[in-house]
Amino acid sequence: MPVTARKIQEISQASNPKLAIINAVGDLSKVEVMFDLVLVGVYIRPEKTAGGIIRPNSNVGEDEWQGIVGLVLKKGPTAFVDDEYTQYSGQAIAVGDWVVFNVGDAKSIQFNGTPCRYLKATQIRMKIPNPEMVF
Repeated sequence: MPVTARKIQEISQASNPKLAIINAVGDLSKVEVMFDLVLVGVYIRPEKTAGGIIRPNSNVGEDEWQGIVGLVLKKGPTAFVDDEYTQYSGQAIAVGDWVVFNVGDAKSIQFNGTPCRYLKATQIRMKIPNPEMVF
C-alpha cells in the first residue's frame, strides 16, 4: 500500500483525528511557512460513519482531494495580522484549530505522505470546534 493511502487509512480509523494528523505529518519544526500562508493537514472523515456504515477505501481516499476541513499545522508570520489592505477585526487562528476552506482556494501538498494544503489566511472561511460538523 502506498504511503499516502496508508496515512489516509490511519487517519480515517483514528479515535483522535487531530493527533493522527500531527503524528502522520511528523516534525515540521524546520518548515517555515511564508507571509500570510497557512498550512493545514486535511481532515479525513472516519472510515466508519456514525450509523455504522463502513465507507469504501475509494470514498475515504476522496477526502484527500475534496476535503474542506483542515487542522492548522503552521502559519506564516503575517497570517491574521492587520495591514493597510486587510483588517481581520480581531479574528485569528492558532496551530491546532480546525478550519474550513474552499477546496479550490487551497494548494495540495504532502508532508511524509500525508495530505495537506496551504492557502492564504484570507481564504479561511470558518474556525470550527469539531471537524465532523462539516462535510
